[in-house]
Amino acid sequence: MAHAVCPWWLGYWLVSPVRKLVENPRTVLAPFVRDGSVVLEPGCGMGFFTIDAARLAGTSGRVIAVDIQPRMLATLARRAARAGVLDRIETRTAGPRTLGIADLAGRVDVALALHVVHELPDPAAFFGEVAGALKAGGQLLFAEPKGHVSAAAFARSTAKAEAAGFRGAGALEGLWGRTRLLVKA
Repeated sequence: MAHAVCPWWLGYWLVSPVRKLVENPRTVLAPFVRDGSVVLEPGCGMGFFTIDAARLAGTSGRVIAVDIQPRMLATLARRAARAGVLDRIETRTAGPRTLGIADLAGRVDVALALHVVHELPDPAAFFGEVAGALKAGGQLLFAEPKGHVSAAAFARSTAKAEAAGFRGAGALEGLWGRTRLLVKA
């Protein structure tokens, strides 16, 4: 299933309130996203983590939500407007091989790679782009679903992240699957 992008219509299931019983976005993000944070979320889908990231970042922070599917981003925008946080979220459509975030170089505090890297054609390039956007010491929350990603595949992805300039800083709490907190060296 590697390199297959989640279909847009499945996004409605992914933002289901029932999912919060297993992965509560506020609980996962609160230790990392603070008032004024700039958060990058590639593969945001319909915004399961995005909305709470925007709430935690506050009115002085912002979330850059990137997805390759315009329908996902349109639904995210509607959900964010209903939640009252649309003014804190910037949506961007990714290209087939780039996130299109070069303008963010060194400006991002926290990046989220939550259940998305297994869908990408070039994880090494992805980690390189994210590393370029993060400030020194910036954090990358990395998680992959066990059902799609074996322990060996997760280790290979983690090694690619380390080759891009990240160092491991432990596991993450509150996420289903294989997790790693990575810090830009």
